[in-house]
Amino acid sequence: MSDEKRVLLVLTSHDDLGGVRRTGYFVGEAAHPWKAISEAGYRVDLASIAGGAPPEDGRDESDPVQAAFLADPAIEAQLQDTPRLADVDASDYDAVLFVGGHGAMWDFPASPAVDRVGREVWEHGGVVSAVCHGPAALTNIRLSDGTPLIAGRRVAGFTNDEEAEVGLTGVVPFSLADRLEATGATHVPAPSWSDQVVTDGRLVTGQNPQSAASVGRAILEELETRA
Repeated sequence: MSDEKRVLLVLTSHDDLGGVRRTGYFVGEAAHPWKAISEAGYRVDLASIAGGAPPEDGRDESDPVQAAFLADPAIEAQLQDTPRLADVDASDYDAVLFVGGHGAMWDFPASPAVDRVGREVWEHGGVVSAVCHGPAALTNIRLSDGTPLIAGRRVAGFTNDEEAEVGLTGVVPFSLADRLEATGATHVPAPSWSDQVVTDGRLVTGQNPQSAASVGRAILEELETRA
């Protein structure tokens, strides 16, 4: 690991929401953790599954945090041409955050790079985190002994009720909550659209967009505990 403190935000490259509309990563779920982490002095880097400019699945123009994220020169430059996750050296990072947006449901679980980066960050003592649909990544990550990283751990993630409320239960490729449970985790839901973060050791997960800022603070708390 380099001497500089660094956190990696991983974005989806998938832009087709089951033929219903375009999708991608949700800007707020990257922006709010970025704010907490960068203000604490950590460098925040971006990567995406396929590289290049990642597709968006919504932004809130009235949110000053999202506006600041998109206007930040370092972030703006990275968003124009993110590196492929497969080309990232995980040993450079103290933490990785798998950002949500519905696109994550398609390419995070299928990506060998997600498996590798998540495993390597975890096994060198770093923090692994995900928010909203980002925990789809956690269904794919296996440790060196073949055990799922989340087996026996408590996690948050977008709930079945929330998926039903946005009308996409029959569009997404699987139920995130059910898949997390099937991978060996205990999914811990809160009422829809609650700010819900679950920390289990170095694993930090958030339920929905409303949880993004709290996820950033929880990642920072874990990093500072281990500094």
